[in-house]
Amino acid sequence: MTETEEATLTEAVPPVRHWPALDLTGTDFDPVLAELMREGPVTRIQLPNGEGWAWLVTRHDDVRMVTNDLRFGREAVMDKPVTRLAPHFIPDRGAVGFLDPPDHTRLRRSVTAAFTAKGVERVREKARDMLDEQIDQLLKDGPPADLTAAILSPFPIAVICELMGVPAADRHDMHEWTQLILSSAHGKEVSERAKREMSAYFSGLIGARGSCTAEDVTSLLGAAVSAGEVTLEEAVGLAVLLQIGGEAVTNNSGQMFYLLLTRPDLAERLRHEPEIRPKAIDELLRYIPHRNAVGLSRIALEDVEIRGVRIRAGDAVYVSYLAANRDPEVFPDPEEIDFSRCPNPHVSFGFGPHYCPGGQLARLESELLVDALLDRIPGLKLAVPAEEVPFKKGALIRGPEALPVMW
Repeated sequence: MTETEEATLTEAVPPVRHWPALDLTGTDFDPVLAELMREGPVTRIQLPNGEGWAWLVTRHDDVRMVTNDLRFGREAVMDKPVTRLAPHFIPDRGAVGFLDPPDHTRLRRSVTAAFTAKGVERVREKARDMLDEQIDQLLKDGPPADLTAAILSPFPIAVICELMGVPAADRHDMHEWTQLILSSAHGKEVSERAKREMSAYFSGLIGARGSCTAEDVTSLLGAAVSAGEVTLEEAVGLAVLLQIGGEAVTNNSGQMFYLLLTRPDLAERLRHEPEIRPKAIDELLRYIPHRNAVGLSRIALEDVEIRGVRIRAGDAVYVSYLAANRDPEVFPDPEEIDFSRCPNPHVSFGFGPHYCPGGQLARLESELLVDALLDRIPGLKLAVPAEEVPFKKGALIRGPEALPVMW
């Protein structure tokens, strides 16, 4: 590198922008993120908690590069008070979210069978039956109803518990723990206690399934621990992450149906053209804002240049999947919902080694929900004006607190 190039890289340091924790409603795109995207492909941010600043990468190609490049690691985050959205940061050493290859690869491999297309298909019929029962009850109770409480919350809980091998009697506890872990409103102690309780539960369940040959996640983890492929601590950390992630469908589907119910033209098209539903669901997954701000950061393990900006070793780096999904160079007219969009390489489930293992399961659940609710309740509509639908506050992920409907 010449001295001139070195100087250019050194000078290309954008200002640090404060990114407050906004409680956003509906499916509106975060206005702060929109400004950051306009400012450039690589900016610097300061979030409400933690210390210092971090880089933010927003272009689709750059997001995919950072998430798939071993020069950016997760494990190093454990020892840095990185600026972050969450008011408390309670990672467990050995948890899959904070591992780098090859340990990350080894741990993920232990449960791969449950999340392949074949593994997910194993629960399709059971999931459809559970959903039909819940809709039967919804119709029996009659309108008005809270679609979140009646369907969008209990259905994903039931499905992820089925895949995990968690008995039906324990679903309520799982849901309560997940909500306390994901919310920032109850404080660090409450969140930590919920995480400890869920971890203790999975420790007992996995430990009891060491000789089990079933195909659910806790049985696979029990077998892997018995075979010495993973430690019990690693298995428990992975189980907690997968269980919590399984409830993300509640928020995603809540936003999806909020969108369809406030845009009845879209819902009617899906009713009359069922063959386009899989592609339409992919487009809705691209469009809806899954979370507030950004998730977990990475640490640059060596100096890296991105778009003429020098990221130095030790710097924290965030990627925004929401921004990548609105990159106009990849998605023409990104603010438009286009059910015929093709190709649609959205990154709503992440990218690279930390790609969400439950992506196929989430698609399956979304397809079942769209099919069942649109076909079985053709008159489904909001029971209140769109602006009166309450959305979650103080949460890391976005979604309606309730979705009042009638038919």
